[in-house]
Amino acid sequence: MSENENSPKTLRRIGVLTSGGDAPGMNAAVRAVVREALTNDVECVGIRRGYNGLIRGDYYLMHGQEVSHILSRGGTVLYTARSDEFMTPEGRQKAVDVCRFLGLDGLVTIGGDGTFRGALELSRLGVPVVGVPATIDNDVGCSNYTIGFDTACNTAIECVDRLRDTMSSHERCSIVEVMGRRAGFLALYVGISVGATAVLIPERDLDFEKDVIEPIREAKFVGNTHFMLVVAEGVCMDEKFPGVHTVFDLGNKIQREIGMKPTVTVLGHLQRGGKPTARDRETASRMGYRAVKALAEGRYNLIIGTQKGKIEEIPIEEALEMKKTVQMERYYMLHDLQNRVPRNLR
Repeated sequence: MSENENSPKTLRRIGVLTSGGDAPGMNAAVRAVVREALTNDVECVGIRRGYNGLIRGDYYLMHGQEVSHILSRGGTVLYTARSDEFMTPEGRQKAVDVCRFLGLDGLVTIGGDGTFRGALELSRLGVPVVGVPATIDNDVGCSNYTIGFDTACNTAIECVDRLRDTMSSHERCSIVEVMGRRAGFLALYVGISVGATAVLIPERDLDFEKDVIEPIREAKFVGNTHFMLVVAEGVCMDEKFPGVHTVFDLGNKIQREIGMKPTVTVLGHLQRGGKPTARDRETASRMGYRAVKALAEGRYNLIIGTQKGKIEEIPIEEALEMKKTVQMERYYMLHDLQNRVPRNLR
């Protein structure tokens, strides 16, 4: 944990930005940062469009009143964008120059792993930073939970429940692709919550017959007339099955194998939108509050994460080395709870 050379009283002005993919609850974090800064008589500068906006000087002074009604809003009022220029040493130096021009004594960055790696580069150039994890994939290694995950799960679950209504009426098989390029947290939580026939996640080596066809076949044997497969997007992108590059290819492969044509639904950016749930609003508020408290008390170059239900401050370099994997007991539980033919009747 790094200590600021200045006393806490010298904190005069901080910046806040959101970067990477938007996540429900980001606005609650921004609100907490602004309100806690003002409580400590610290000015708060909102930086629009992430690191791209920081480089280009897209900023404004934020006041308490203007964040009064953003707690329940999805997306981010500060907007977000990716920046190729920030990936270069020249771009990062421009960002540092803007921080110095603004007189920022600290910068709160809200986002995922890429956001924090950008923050690490700024810290190495002398900008005090504190990160707040917000990504619907829940794949930030240093934090058990990331802002936006619960809302995304609930949105996906609602969509799948609606699909199930029509799927059961027409006795169909449905494949639903949820987000998760490198992580299957979202797919697994959604799959458990909707009672999926099978869930496919990128963390596992997959066998088409065992992990796709056999669960459908067994469900059919016990009398099911509709089948639900929840697939993380990384499964097809990583070609877990030979020749399957998209979730539509997976549907075609199932049809060729057992003569059943699945309907395919890609939820896509639907999962990122909507009003944040109570969990995301409360967690975001606690994290944003703690970020400013750390800066005000002279601690920086940290990521604010959750560990065993508690808010923790983790040094940024250590945090970026930490890994988090899907709890496979959840996967095995899902497998055991599926409707199956008793072994003595096979």
